[in-house]
Amino acid sequence: MLYEVVPEILKATGKIKNPWPNVDAHSGVLLIHYGLTEHDFYTVLFGVSRAIGVLTSLLWDRALGHPLERPGSVTTDWMKEQIEKHKAKATDKKEKKADFIRLFYCF
Repeated sequence: MLYEVVPEILKATGKIKNPWPNVDAHSGVLLIHYGLTEHDFYTVLFGVSRAIGVLTSLLWDRALGHPLERPGSVTTDWMKEQIEKHKAKATDKKEKKADFIRLFYCF
């Protein structure tokens, strides 16, 4: 329903180029509902909420004794090489898709 109603409302303001709602549109509606009408704070609150979510995850990892998560950094060239390697190994379309998915879940 949001995708039917919100774009027309946003278009009516005359300030919006792309009227399709994203996560900020949904959170903005909630912030207005709860009385926060200072639009300048929306991006900050969104960022703070994301940071709190990450921090919570890290705290649970520490509490449960899980190791630190340190994602690796790779270059685009490395990713392309890995994809080509997996494509060469795969024999059929279904296997290619499975290999591609495994490649990106291994990080």
